[in-house]
Amino acid sequence: MKVCLKCKHQFSSNGWICPGCKYEPLQLNGFIAHAEEFAHGGGGFKSEYFAELARLESTNFWFRARNELILWALRTFKPDAQSFLEVGCGTGFVLSGIAELHPDMALSGSEIFLEGLSHAATRVTSAKFMQMDARCVPFVDEFDAIGTFDMLEHVDEDAGVLAQLHRALRPEGVLLLTVPQHAWLWSRSDDYACHVRRYNRIEIEDKVQKAGFKLLRSTSFITTLLPAMVFSREVQKRKKSPFDPAAELKIAPWLNTVFEKVLYIDRTLIKLGLNLPFGGSRLVVARKNNK
Repeated sequence: MKVCLKCKHQFSSNGWICPGCKYEPLQLNGFIAHAEEFAHGGGGFKSEYFAELARLESTNFWFRARNELILWALRTFKPDAQSFLEVGCGTGFVLSGIAELHPDMALSGSEIFLEGLSHAATRVTSAKFMQMDARCVPFVDEFDAIGTFDMLEHVDEDAGVLAQLHRALRPEGVLLLTVPQHAWLWSRSDDYACHVRRYNRIEIEDKVQKAGFKLLRSTSFITTLLPAMVFSREVQKRKKSPFDPAAELKIAPWLNTVFEKVLYIDRTLIKLGLNLPFGGSRLVVARKNNK
């Protein structure tokens, strides 16, 4: 079901004209805009970074390893999913992986910035995209699975976002999310990325459960490379040269290959059922609790 963000009327329709108040969201650059006031400056991220991400994601070890973990989690915890929404889809890299593995799944992506959507729509032509504020999701009982990957840490009102995602899921729907972890890993990269926080296990699990979800899996990842991550942060702190936000993504091809192979160890341990206690990021999978 769709929800009119003006009058809160719930309706089922192919279009977005509310049968209650006749409100119709604007279209900006070909995308339905549910939060047009934020389309060019939604806060929480620097929109000019999307072009750099689009260029680097497909070959970078971190994005590739995270995609493999997300794809495993989706097919493990919601193998019968027929519809999937990614909230904060960025340039569409995650959705491109899902589209390749599940060509018949109805895919949707939302992003607060139009700049990101222009890259995503080019990358995943089979998906439907919309401009949207994650704090005001215009759906109820609509999707079999929802994913939000390294988005929640950008939002002050993270508990409210989780409640919105709970409402948008169908009964027994599954939420998949990843967040950066460990406050002691905070660095200039977090500042540049406009992060509000890095989570700890108890904090993110508590917020997910209070939003009405039942935890299915919670584990760290980027564990085997945690020492390298700590070293990188220390070097970053000591450098007096101008900060390059993409420096961690621009590494030698041979080192990128080594790091990707090392992270295969993380995935293997997680697939075997081990919840890793430490790591640069955390994966949480949870089911909508309808009680």
